[in-house]
Amino acid sequence: MSNEIVPVDDPIEEPKPNKKPVVYDEDEGSEGVIKSLPYYGESSSSGSGGYVPEVFNSESLPSTLTSEIQRFLRVANMLEWKAPRVAYLCRFHAFEIAHNLDRNSTGRKVRQFKTVLLQRLERDEETSKTTRLEQSDSRELKRVYDENRRYINQHAEAFDLENSHGEKLLDACRIASVLYEVLKTVIAGPQKLLDACRIASVLYEVLKTVIAGPQALADRESIQARSELFAYNILPLDHGGIQQAIMKFPELEKLVNFAVNFNISIYIHVDMWLQGIDCSQTNELLQIKVAIQVIRNVRGLPLTQNLPKRGTFVDCFEFLQYSFGFQKENVANQREHLVLLLANVLSRHSRKQVLALKTIDASIDELMRKFFKNYTNWCKFLVRKSNIRLPCVKQDAQQYKILYIGLYLLIWGEAANLRFMPECLCYIFHHMAYELHGMLTGAVSMTTGDTIEPAYGGSHESFLSNVVTPIYEVIREEAEKNKCGTADHTTWRNYDDLNEFFWLGWPMRTKHDFFCTSSPKKSKVKNSRSAREQRKEKETEDEEQGLNDVTSEENREPKWLGKTNFVEIRSFWQVFRSFDRMWSFFILSLQAMIIMACHDVGSPLEVFDAVILEDVMSIFITSAILKLIQAILDITFTWKARNTMELSQKRIQLLRLAYAVIWTIVLPVVYAQSRRKYTCYSTQYESWIGKWCYSPFMVVVVIYLITNAVDLVLFFVPAVSKYIEISNWSICRTISRWTQVYFMDTQIWYSVYCTICGGLYGILHHLGEIRTLGMLRSRFHSLPSAFNRLIPPPSKKRTKSFLQNIFCKMSKSEVLDPKFVLVWNQIISNFRSEDLISNREMDLMTIPTSGLFPEFIRWPIFLLANKFSTALSIARDFVGKDEKLFKRIRKDEYMYFSVKECYESVKYILEVLIVGDLEKRVVSNIVNEIERSIEESTFLQDFKMSALPALQNKFVELLELIVEGDKNQNGNVVQVLQDIFELVTNDMMANGHRVVDLIECSQEAVDDFTVFSRKIEPQLFESAASKTSICFPLPDDGPLTEQIQRLHLLLTVKDKAMDIPANLEARRRISFFATSLFMDMPSAPEVCSMMSFSLQNFRTEAQVEPNLGYHATYHAKLIERMGCQNFNELIDDGKEEEIRKWASFRGQTLSRTVRGIMYYRQALKLQALLEMPEYKDVLEDVNVFERNNPKSSAELDALVDMKFTYVVSCQMFGSHKSSGDPRAEDVKDLMIRYPALRVAYIEEKEEIIGDKPQKVYSSILAKAVGTFDQVIYRIKLPGPPIIGEGKPENQNHAIIFTRGEALQTIDMNQDNYLEEALKVRNLLQEFHHNRGRRPPTILGLREYIFTESVSSLAWFMSYQETSFVTIGQRLLANPLRVRFHYGHPDVFDRLFHITRGGISKASKTINLSEDVFAGFNSTLRRGCITYHEYLQVGKGRDVGLNQISKFEAKVANGNSEQTLSRDIHRLGRRFDFFRMLSCYFTTIGFYFSSLISVLGIYVFLYGQLYLVLSGLEKALLIEARMKNIESLETALASQSFIQLGLLTGLPMVMEIGLEKGFLTALKDFVLMQLQLAAVFFTFSLGTKTHHFGRTIMYGGAKYIPTGRKVVVFHASFTENYRLYSRSHFVKGFELLLLLVVYDLFRRSYQSSMAYVLITYSVWFMTMTWLFAPFLFNPSGFDWDKIVDDWKGWNKWIKEKGGIGIQQNKSWQSWWNDEQAHLRRSGYGARLFEILLSIRFFLYQYGLVYHLDISQQSKNFLVYVLSWVVILAVFLTVKAVNIGRQLFSARYHLMFRLFKAFLFLSVFAIVITLSVICELSSKDLLVCCLAFLPTGWGLILVAQAVRPIIENTGLWQFTDVLAKAYDYGMGSILFSPIDILAWLPIISAFQNSIPFQPGFQ
Repeated sequence: MSNEIVPVDDPIEEPKPNKKPVVYDEDEGSEGVIKSLPYYGESSSSGSGGYVPEVFNSESLPSTLTSEIQRFLRVANMLEWKAPRVAYLCRFHAFEIAHNLDRNSTGRKVRQFKTVLLQRLERDEETSKTTRLEQSDSRELKRVYDENRRYINQHAEAFDLENSHGEKLLDACRIASVLYEVLKTVIAGPQKLLDACRIASVLYEVLKTVIAGPQALADRESIQARSELFAYNILPLDHGGIQQAIMKFPELEKLVNFAVNFNISIYIHVDMWLQGIDCSQTNELLQIKVAIQVIRNVRGLPLTQNLPKRGTFVDCFEFLQYSFGFQKENVANQREHLVLLLANVLSRHSRKQVLALKTIDASIDELMRKFFKNYTNWCKFLVRKSNIRLPCVKQDAQQYKILYIGLYLLIWGEAANLRFMPECLCYIFHHMAYELHGMLTGAVSMTTGDTIEPAYGGSHESFLSNVVTPIYEVIREEAEKNKCGTADHTTWRNYDDLNEFFWLGWPMRTKHDFFCTSSPKKSKVKNSRSAREQRKEKETEDEEQGLNDVTSEENREPKWLGKTNFVEIRSFWQVFRSFDRMWSFFILSLQAMIIMACHDVGSPLEVFDAVILEDVMSIFITSAILKLIQAILDITFTWKARNTMELSQKRIQLLRLAYAVIWTIVLPVVYAQSRRKYTCYSTQYESWIGKWCYSPFMVVVVIYLITNAVDLVLFFVPAVSKYIEISNWSICRTISRWTQVYFMDTQIWYSVYCTICGGLYGILHHLGEIRTLGMLRSRFHSLPSAFNRLIPPPSKKRTKSFLQNIFCKMSKSEVLDPKFVLVWNQIISNFRSEDLISNREMDLMTIPTSGLFPEFIRWPIFLLANKFSTALSIARDFVGKDEKLFKRIRKDEYMYFSVKECYESVKYILEVLIVGDLEKRVVSNIVNEIERSIEESTFLQDFKMSALPALQNKFVELLELIVEGDKNQNGNVVQVLQDIFELVTNDMMANGHRVVDLIECSQEAVDDFTVFSRKIEPQLFESAASKTSICFPLPDDGPLTEQIQRLHLLLTVKDKAMDIPANLEARRRISFFATSLFMDMPSAPEVCSMMSFSLQNFRTEAQVEPNLGYHATYHAKLIERMGCQNFNELIDDGKEEEIRKWASFRGQTLSRTVRGIMYYRQALKLQALLEMPEYKDVLEDVNVFERNNPKSSAELDALVDMKFTYVVSCQMFGSHKSSGDPRAEDVKDLMIRYPALRVAYIEEKEEIIGDKPQKVYSSILAKAVGTFDQVIYRIKLPGPPIIGEGKPENQNHAIIFTRGEALQTIDMNQDNYLEEALKVRNLLQEFHHNRGRRPPTILGLREYIFTESVSSLAWFMSYQETSFVTIGQRLLANPLRVRFHYGHPDVFDRLFHITRGGISKASKTINLSEDVFAGFNSTLRRGCITYHEYLQVGKGRDVGLNQISKFEAKVANGNSEQTLSRDIHRLGRRFDFFRMLSCYFTTIGFYFSSLISVLGIYVFLYGQLYLVLSGLEKALLIEARMKNIESLETALASQSFIQLGLLTGLPMVMEIGLEKGFLTALKDFVLMQLQLAAVFFTFSLGTKTHHFGRTIMYGGAKYIPTGRKVVVFHASFTENYRLYSRSHFVKGFELLLLLVVYDLFRRSYQSSMAYVLITYSVWFMTMTWLFAPFLFNPSGFDWDKIVDDWKGWNKWIKEKGGIGIQQNKSWQSWWNDEQAHLRRSGYGARLFEILLSIRFFLYQYGLVYHLDISQQSKNFLVYVLSWVVILAVFLTVKAVNIGRQLFSARYHLMFRLFKAFLFLSVFAIVITLSVICELSSKDLLVCCLAFLPTGWGLILVAQAVRPIIENTGLWQFTDVLAKAYDYGMGSILFSPIDILAWLPIISAFQNSIPFQPGFQ
């Protein structure tokens, strides 16, 4: 090949913007319709038949064809405008490939694609020939190839992606590789084939030189692999890159030895070498180099004669790949993973240029400890010997360690859903490590005598097929039995059940019971052996030989094993079972207090009286009963796990039951006997102890306590035996802390405790130290020292203590630290880019960086606002000596520096502006006179201060003219200068005549023979032809211009600048950043030595960017409503795409999240820049430095790549691409905008096998290359990955692509800030600081809710959430130490968690709240979770009531499932007593307490109703009045006040007070009440309790998407009724009826005030539950919407349901869905529902006996007659319904007569009863109040017995009755809304107060 360099044009031309790509329409079947994508212009063929280029869509392709043909279609689009015929040939070749792959078009959408492509080819066949420049197609291909070849030759050696030719070079390489494939198809015949070979050889040489070596091309296994020329993630570590031309440089030989493709970070250093920079001294590359060398150590590995690989191995990973059958892409992924891990650990262990072997060993040992700690514990638990066996030779041991780590990573990387089962991975690794050791040592099997070989090794994808897939199929089949959360947990095994079944033998026995997933047969359960018993029979054989005796298993049918160790039973008894110690303590304490109260104990010593003490000791009888209940529950709840339980566990449970039964019998019997015949025994000692009297019962109790001594210890400290971390607090202090919880509501006392402790902790840790702008200005001088103490790495020169750094004062000669200045200016610039501040505000807040005036500090102008004017005012009015004036000005540091800067700036500007000799002497004399006066302290004598304001105005005028720079204003400049001269000399200077004399002397000295250009001499500062006095306009000098603008601001800025920044968000962020600098955080290491970390973001269907459309008027209104006055300064008019991005950054979009997360990268790059030795040269402008120093900038990028990785898990990206969804383009745009962004998604691909399509699933990691997305890794999965909860499964499939030692998880609705990202190095250092006995495993961070301003509800939610994520978690972490993982943005110890099950749990339903289970899991595995408030992350929340309610329902459902989980059970059992209490009240206890509170209201009202109807209340009150006993009403009233929830809001008030000031907190609290916050929180209480209780009893918990839209919207009445009917409305109506009946029957003896005091809180809750949804509904009282709602409501009621009819369309469909919880429930739940319904019948029973018609009869016949009346009413309604069916259509008159007859009959009966039986009008009201609930009770009973009556007429009647009740309740709710809608003021009030005007 010729190596000459020929100048050529760019071979790739950009597509013309007016062309549209073509896409086939998926909805048109086989016909196919050519459509144009919306982002291209129109294009069509001309009428003359000429060729018009048109792009064909290369992105939306069938999944079965994408990987094979996409590159041909992409290249065709590239060549469309330059070589249309070549583009046609590429498309034709793509069509041939597609047809050969799927000839019958059986794949999904293949037929449509073929049709569209074929139509395009037919259209272009002839027209494209006319564009051909050569005579044949082959020559045309050769011509295009030659152009690309010449371009490659010209630019290959200067390849750099940052270069302008970089991207074009990549495109040229892509085209060359594709043309090679096309040439083989197009060319035919011997001669043409010879040409093709010649062309191919040329192409081969080009690609060998530019891209990869011959081995790289030869090893490509598919066409798709050949096309991925640049498919690398961070490091190109494939084995093909050894033939690079750069290999002639020996310094980089070992590094580049692994590079098959050009990598940015590596090529940067190659380019540095070319420029003469010694990059071998670059520390981070040195670590990568060493890590690669360690992995490449293949010395001593066994030969490959038994493996598919021939020849030597490239590295250890390739050896493992061919030995065990791992996927090639998995190997490449984990190879890079381990290299980066090892390199980063090395960077912390040594900063030297040469790494010692000891350091390398220490780094590898650290990784070994982290990776295999869990495996070691697993071996200890099973009493097994670890199979990690190392040789004695140190170098060989290092290789073995790398092999073991690599083996585990490869197992983990390919394990798919098995990653949720860490013990299963330990089991797999255990056996494969045994095989690996046998291969390395050549060990021989003791049984077979053969060399040990992998059981499943060798073949392609062997590990996936033989190990992962069988276990995965078990997981999937078991998950399918879950039936979307409707099946009971006892019928299927979840991840935990399968994980805790440890042993299957090796090779795995597929006939083992573990693999049986069929439903258990009751008749055969007895014969099923314990799985662990089976394991024990063969454990030696399994361990050493890997063989199994399968004879016994082949002779029997496999049986379903059932649950393992724990069964999730739906029962409220789970709360008692998990926290039995707490309930026992509460019950026993209550019993003891009741006994002491009955004995009227006045002194604690009275308890030791024998009789009282014996009664008090009766609590141990209760204790024995509680233990019996616990033992029964343990056996009952673990019954279905008996097949997998150890025999010893079964024996222990039976012994506990027997023990509890014995003591439950013995203690009551002895106590009863002791009470019948009291016997007292005493000793003969004279001491007070000897005088005690001991009864037999006391002796038995002592024996009982002795036998329970161990349990008594474990009651408080169970961690002694369970190795769970115990509390650090002493018993005495902890008991005193919890002393009063038993006398009041524990939850309320927890709130009080949280308020006090959390508030004190926040104060001590400087939280809220800088809350306002005034505080920021007053403390700004200390920010640089605080910043240097924490953010930059510590230097050896630092000797100041913490207090000295904070409180030391800077002298006036001291300057600001340049690092702080650079960082501060970057933060302010970032504020402007986010449109938080205006251009003027940015100028006022920026610190100048020019080198002018280095002798003093130039503070940002917003600190100096009005300081100069104030100084002038002081000087003007001052009377006294100079020293006092100077002292007064110096007292205010900002005032002093502003005066000094103004003075020096004026001198500097005049020095540049004035160039005439005379003028210079004049100015010099004035300046000298001023400085002399100051030095001699005669300034006030020599100068008059009264003219200072006028002088200021003149200087402002001068500066404005200078800034304008108009040459025509030269005369005005001269005039202003002359005015200033006169002011100074005439009005200010006492000796101004000296300066005037100087001018006169100068004029007299002029030569007489001087030729004048005019008769009169030029005046002072005036220029003439021969004389230039001033230089105007001034030269364009950056520092000078900046200083002029700054001086102008100093002179003109007034008091308004003190409120800068005006944006509240900017104020909050800058204040928090300043506050955090004074908090306790670790010092930051250097970037090259920091912990590496990844960030994982999760997205399913969330919005990337809002599609706002392109209407300018709409955008203008949006901008105006959102209050963004600075928008026009930031974005030019007409840039619609910029407007779209701007709007997306103000919503809860992925675009906003990605922008925020990329601030980490920007911050790390900035900090790495500051650490460069030459950093002083870059302080002028960071962006300018990067542009001028691309190599240094690229080096920084490489370093950041090594430390930070960002992966977005977007599971639907693949399906969106294939379907042409615009969301895929949005994600692609994000990848292009942020090149470091990686997107992981799930590919669902169909492969044609035997003419049948089969789905294949893969985990894909993609990045952007140019304008396309490119696959980096494609790792095949055993099946669909989403088999459990969606979010954790989405996390799991992408976690293998993350890197580093730490992992931060971020939700799609979160945000980040640059100033917070600067502190990430400090945060990661927390992992190196022990918290107690071990370092933390999860770092909790605070969140800020950025959606608080959308609506009042969003404001309430933000404060509630802020309270929890700040003061709440602050208390949970310290001192309670029970903080878990409550969602993102926590930072995980990545290696700890990936070896222990991941960062969440994914079992369907039970792990609905997947995040918190990560915290449970970490704590149970001896992890430590901390919380840190010096770094915050933004978070969006729901803003509408319906969204919030769905979120609350989801959380409540999740907590109910937590109640049933084994994690909560084990925490409750293993925590010490006090941490157990804390755990309960901060997790499920809150919801259970809320449920008990609501149930207490029902009990209270039904109890009150019983007292009223029975007459007991009247008797008690009369007796109390007679005896002057204080009524219980006062206590009830005060208790209801507490129930209102004010005390539980104390933590929120405390947190607001800490961060915003207590006056602001009080104002906000009052404002919240005025905006009906109490209504909202009371309504939320109903949501929590309803869903928590229902889910525990009936199940059905599922993820509820909320949407999280920013703009609130009107919800229809029908939607509100559907959402809240059963959770709020029905309960509200029930409470309303109870309150009315109670009021009706208590009036005869009780005052109204007493009734109000007792029931006002219940009335409040009732009205809230009934009307809150309409009160918080936007435009809820708008008349037009009310009318539409009423029409929609009637339509919804009348619409018939059926198959396919959604519940939002029909009442019947909704009603059937509402009964789903009963349909999936068992007989126990149905019976419970019937028992609950009995309350309505008892309610009816109580009322009918108070009817006047009953005449006070107590006969049961009265109750029977009431049912007769109900039956008569039902029959009447039925008769009307039958009459309507028979007569309404044909005999309308007869139907009317029939209804009239019924009406008259009923009326006559009522009149008769009123006359004869004394039926009163009150009776009619009471009957309605009694019978309406009875009818509802009948409906509930009918729903419970639906399977029995569904096919009878009773069910049809129930359907009609239920519809009537719902319509009636809806009408009652609608009536007051309808009435209020008539009043305009109500609608205005409802829209103005609860909602922000901009979002209505």
